[in-house]
Amino acid sequence: MIKIELPKPTVTITQREQVLKEGDIEIPSIYGFIDFHQIPRDKGGIFMFFNKNDELLFVGKARKIRQRIKKHFEDNVSPMIKHRDEVYKISVCIVEEAMDREIYETYAINTLKSKYNIDKAFFR
Repeated sequence: MIKIELPKPTVTITQREQVLKEGDIEIPSIYGFIDFHQIPRDKGGIFMFFNKNDELLFVGKARKIRQRIKKHFEDNVSPMIKHRDEVYKISVCIVEEAMDREIYETYAINTLKSKYNIDKAFFR
């Protein structure tokens, strides 16, 4: 039996409103997230979208993680197109090896029972 353990999230961001005090500069919101800049631009890994109830909505992987996450909010063919408003929290795990990303993504989809991943789900 092979034992797989998901890596701990490197970055987790949640939607929140910015509270400004006098003299503060407003940070522009990207898809409702003001901490989007914390997601690495040039690293590979897996990402998980959660709703307000902490239910796993979607798991994905990418060579360049921030670009891929942005695509899910912009793309017309994303599996998340009808569910973008549900995303409240994004967790990112940095995983540089492509094969490891594939394994972790499939494992997370099936053990955590991701709601909107249908192509790699064995539990449906």
